[in-house]
Amino acid sequence: MNRPHTCLARRKLCLGLMAAALVPAVSSASTEPWPAKPIRFIVPYAPGGLPDTVARVLSQQLTQRLGKPVVVDNRPGANGVVAAQALKSSPADGYTFLVTDGSMMSINPAIYKNLAYEPKRDFVPVSLAARSPLFLAVNARVPADSLASFLALAKSKPGMLNYGSSGIGSSHQLSMEALKAALKLDIKHIPFRGSGQSVPALIGDQVQVVFAALPSLSGFVKSGQVKILGTNSLHRSSLAPQIPAISEVVPGYDYAVTVGVLAATGTPDAVVKKMADAVAEAVKMPEVISQFHVAGIEPVGGSSGEYAKAISNEAARYAEALKVANVTAE
Repeated sequence: MNRPHTCLARRKLCLGLMAAALVPAVSSASTEPWPAKPIRFIVPYAPGGLPDTVARVLSQQLTQRLGKPVVVDNRPGANGVVAAQALKSSPADGYTFLVTDGSMMSINPAIYKNLAYEPKRDFVPVSLAARSPLFLAVNARVPADSLASFLALAKSKPGMLNYGSSGIGSSHQLSMEALKAALKLDIKHIPFRGSGQSVPALIGDQVQVVFAALPSLSGFVKSGQVKILGTNSLHRSSLAPQIPAISEVVPGYDYAVTVGVLAATGTPDAVVKKMADAVAEAVKMPEVISQFHVAGIEPVGGSSGEYAKAISNEAARYAEALKVANVTAE
């Protein structure tokens, strides 16, 4: 008479034992040490650019340090939207990161009305990996051999000088517009599609001045076709310490291009810290510093909090520069 109850009791017991047997497996998986599998660095540009260079140098060093492959995944397109969506659609488990320049965080949100990502909502800053200062350079025929003499020349000849940039809203344009606004200079803007066009225009005297990365200029400096007069970073660059920082004339001036590592919102804090620590250690390595310097890059490294503050400060500076440049949201 009690047989059905006995069978039911046995079934409950069996289910209970099975559940108990699964608990250690689940707990083991949830506490699995990071990293347990390959890590992906998404780059929002084609191979060969600044963020791609930083990502590839870091990936080599981090593969050795973390004991798992770190692979670079280039996802160019739509002003970083393709890369942002690739990160947002991936699990926030610490195995997918975004390596990008500051424009995705500080310029794009200000100039595109319907941007498909929101930096503070969608991303977690991990580490500011590097900076790449731009250098103010003039054609050799410009009668100025120092930053002070160039500024004096520009003031004495309003509207007579042209500057080339890498396009509307680029850090190259905004660096010059911020300088113009601070010192009330009148220098006409001629936009190009990247330094690959603006620097040859400088050599050909189509424009008299540009902001560009050091590797784009160094060969022309050696041949006597270009003179470098200043840098847009807050302090003198270790790449060319003899060149004055524009901040020595305009206090607080800082428009060096930044490259950082970000994770998707929801990524575990412990993983973010481990990656930040790994990046900070990697960029101190002599071989990394050497590779960076060849590409005109300065290593930085730092914590998530430090990078978040850097993004906020950069966004404020660029917002002001976009305003004075009269660049409005599209």
